Amino acid sequence: MTYSDAVEAVPESRPDRPKAKRGGKRERLAAAAARVLHEQGMEKTTIADIARAADVPLGNVYYYFKTKDQLVEAAIDSHAQHLAGLIDALDALPTPQDRLKALVSGWVDQRELTARYGCPTGSLASELDKRDDGLDQSLATVMRVLLDWAEQQFLALGRTEDARELAVALIASYQGVSLLTNTFRDPEMMASEGRRLERWIDSLA
Repeated sequence: MTYSDAVEAVPESRPDRPKAKRGGKRERLAAAAARVLHEQGMEKTTIADIARAADVPLGNVYYYFKTKDQLVEAAIDSHAQHLAGLIDALDALPTPQDRLKALVSGWVDQRELTARYGCPTGSLASELDKRDDGLDQSLATVMRVLLDWAEQQFLALGRTEDARELAVALIASYQGVSLLTNTFRDPEMMASEGRRLERWIDSLA
């Protein structure tokens, strides 16, 4: 998540954190949908793929989700929950500078995954943009949460006149370097941009 994306720096995905308990079938299917759609894209992903990744019998999937589009909606909801948890964790840090830099650090931690598959929310947004069923706006709502949160951090840094512009610049930088990292399969691009963003945040504090 996003994470942003961003959604992209999921705390429980880090190796130094305990794994979450196994959830119910609906929750497992939603999480699996988010993961498989990220790895394979919408066109290549089937309901059977998601069922297999969630360790749920295919026949049971239809009790919870009748169509693949409903699974895409569930994946978007999973991204939203994921982002909410991330923001809660970031908000526990003492200063807006710390929070913004921790967000960037989380993105960098996911650089190997980004090199293989791109940004989870950015990739899905690109695919949904080609449809006219409104799912793109559902994902935009999730991404706006991260953008609004970043704006609040810049406001807390005293940037009252350009906080929104700075928030857009931060998220745009991440999305851009995610594309380059994935295109060139080069995780160091993400690491290098992360270091630059941390210096930039320090310069604003």
